[in-house]
Amino acid sequence: MLKILGLDIGTTTISAVVTDAETGKILESRTVKNDSVIQGTKLQNPGIIIDTVLRIKNELVEKYSPITAIGVTGQMHGIVYLDKDGEAVSPLYTWQDESGNKPFKDGTYASYLTEATGYTMASGFGLVTHFVNIQENNVPENAVTLSTIHDYLVMKLTGRKTPLIHSSDAASLGCFDLTKADFDKDALLKIGIDRSFLSEVCNDCTIAGKDENGVPVSVAIGDNQASVLGSVSDENSILVNIGTGSQVSVITDTPKALSDGETRPLNDNKYILVGAPLCGGRSFALLHKFFTECAEIFGGNKDDVYKNMDKIAEIRPDEHSLTVDTRFCGTRKIPDLKGAVTGITESNFNPAELTRGFLYGMASELYTLFDGFGINGSVLVSSGNAVRKSSVLRHYLEELFGIKLYVPAHTEEASFGAAIFASVAAGIYKDTFEAAKQMIHYQ
Repeated sequence: MLKILGLDIGTTTISAVVTDAETGKILESRTVKNDSVIQGTKLQNPGIIIDTVLRIKNELVEKYSPITAIGVTGQMHGIVYLDKDGEAVSPLYTWQDESGNKPFKDGTYASYLTEATGYTMASGFGLVTHFVNIQENNVPENAVTLSTIHDYLVMKLTGRKTPLIHSSDAASLGCFDLTKADFDKDALLKIGIDRSFLSEVCNDCTIAGKDENGVPVSVAIGDNQASVLGSVSDENSILVNIGTGSQVSVITDTPKALSDGETRPLNDNKYILVGAPLCGGRSFALLHKFFTECAEIFGGNKDDVYKNMDKIAEIRPDEHSLTVDTRFCGTRKIPDLKGAVTGITESNFNPAELTRGFLYGMASELYTLFDGFGINGSVLVSSGNAVRKSSVLRHYLEELFGIKLYVPAHTEEASFGAAIFASVAAGIYKDTFEAAKQMIHYQ
């Protein structure tokens, strides 16, 4: 049996799977809370993250030895600064960082960078955060480079002193030339960022090094791409992922300019078109918080609120006359945009209709982004806890996209995708699509 370990550093959780590369069978799956948030900020403590992942990794390696290869993925866009010894000298600035929306010149930092470079640059993109830190003198004096948190994990696993970044993550930082598969030096010069400060980029399933036991560790891959690799076995699939965030993704052979979305590198000279709402599953969490506070105020039962929300929504799922715009966090193009609840009447203003309205709004926002791609898909695949737990949300996705929805049999799609990526890097399969057809199964 060829056992692959996949590790995923999410925003709110850290996950790991051990899978049989020949059958796709999950031998064990673990998820723990990412307890690294620095209170009162959108920052996280990289030391706590690394310690948590290494503890899980060591336990699983000991239990399932020998491990054939290790794959790594994690939250995209964010950055941590590193010194010459490859040690973190800053907190992790996550994708939720909002400093790019602060006023700068005649607009915001993000809008200035977009105009200056010709690339869409949004708050939360690593190089937007880095530019803000340069302007505000917040770059640590001993920093010599920056890294994603999962590239930093690969360094810790392999003993590397410098990061090696996959194009999937490099593109998420900004100013990335898809045709050259590298950061755009000219664009960086225009905004005063030295290309030499940034990591070496690779574009393939590559082994970054070996751990202390001699196990090959692949270069890390972005969690959006890992979720695609870990969810779809057909290149013509549409993937909808709804977790803390959400994305709709389709695979394509060529990059495409999108008015409300982006083209991201995948692998094997493939790309994905991606639409990514900023709230995603947090929209439903917002409604959960509202109902919980109501229960606390009026003396009701605040236990099992999510369960009860799903129950009342399932009674009449086709009734959703309330219109809920779930863009409560704005969009990358319009950060100040606000969500809304409209169409309220005397008969429909009730918890069930409101719950269905939120679910339909989440599905509708994803479909609208997909419709802007101008591309068809023959298979709809959906992943993430929100989709697994809500039959009504699955119903709305099928209604809007007009095709049958499939849900992967495994639950941790990103860490499973990292394992698929590592299986190719280790030479078990010739490419990720061959691996996916062998390893992915649906409920």
